[in-house]
Amino acid sequence: MNDTTIKAGVIGLCLAASATPSPLYKLYAAAWAIPTSTLSLIYATYCLGVLAALLLFGRISDSWGRRPAILTGLAGLLVSLGMFLVASGVGWLFLARGLQGVATGVAISAAGAALLDLRPATAGLLNTLASGLGMGGGGLLGAVLVEYAPAPLLTPFAVLAAVDLLLLAGVRRRPETLGARAGFRMAAPGVPRPILASFVVSGLGVTSSWSIVGLYLALVPALAPALMGSAGNLPGGLAIFVMGTAAALAPVLARRLPGPAGRGLPAPAQLWSGMLVLAAGIALLAWAISAGSAAGFVVCSVVIGLGGGLGLGGSLGLLGAAAPPEHRARVMSAFYLVAYAAISLPAIAAGFVVHALGPVATFRVFGAGIIVVALATFVLALARTRRAAEEAAEEKV
Repeated sequence: MNDTTIKAGVIGLCLAASATPSPLYKLYAAAWAIPTSTLSLIYATYCLGVLAALLLFGRISDSWGRRPAILTGLAGLLVSLGMFLVASGVGWLFLARGLQGVATGVAISAAGAALLDLRPATAGLLNTLASGLGMGGGGLLGAVLVEYAPAPLLTPFAVLAAVDLLLLAGVRRRPETLGARAGFRMAAPGVPRPILASFVVSGLGVTSSWSIVGLYLALVPALAPALMGSAGNLPGGLAIFVMGTAAALAPVLARRLPGPAGRGLPAPAQLWSGMLVLAAGIALLAWAISAGSAAGFVVCSVVIGLGGGLGLGGSLGLLGAAAPPEHRARVMSAFYLVAYAAISLPAIAAGFVVHALGPVATFRVFGAGIIVVALATFVLALARTRRAAEEAAEEKV
């Protein structure tokens, strides 16, 4: 594997590991009599771990180096997977998910910065591919192994641990991508003032794109079996896989569409078009769920994935072009701080609200909120695209 593939693989593994435990929670609940509210708190522990790591350690790869930060994150993730393998009670799940969150925060911010070092022009595309395939593949992996593999509470984590070991070996063999280093220094994420406007638009884009992923992880396992006419975990895993794969392919398709000088859609255009597609997909999915349409559910999952993928790719492309090299990890950690807040807070809230409203009504309420944010982002990104076009026209004159 080349260096770029390894760094993208780190992001993909972290996202896959975050999604894989979702279908296992039912088994844990049955084995150890865990109430649903406690399962929501276990997921919240993972999210708090990611956010804490991004706040405390998100910038360390700017001073310590990308390679040691990624190795540390992968080592921590490996330990957390081992904790899942030996878990014998709910306390182990809290510890394993918390450590997994911390390790993920360290690894993804450093790997995202490394991709910007290696491929600044295509880092957004690679990050989106890795995120979509990782999330979708993790959801499907967990569902398939729960249904068909022996020892379903062990096999998924053993598979993830094997991939982690391969990536650890790959990262150790690759050179450092950062130039001058000052050593280990803790610092909070931050956004340099000159790129604040770009960060706000990108942050709103990833908020919309990842909020719907969190909502899927929280509600689709309850919605999909009835819609697809099949019991078990596989329908939910397939739905997550379909959405994640569509999200991964979206920026690839965007590069093939006509754009300036035939280079495909620029980042701002990907962002505003993605927000429009995402809002439409969520609205249509709310209708499909109410109508009990299995075909509509699948089609809308594809539409939502395409919109979310364009939104994420556009957000990363816009931010990657603006972020100064010496602050890339700092900016990427701030970006992922917004992203993980977006994927976690709605999912946690939905996990509590669903008991009062039911999954269909809960999706409508939270989906409406995401549509509002997506349409606001659409307006801002479209205005930015028009402003850039006007400036380019003035330069030609």
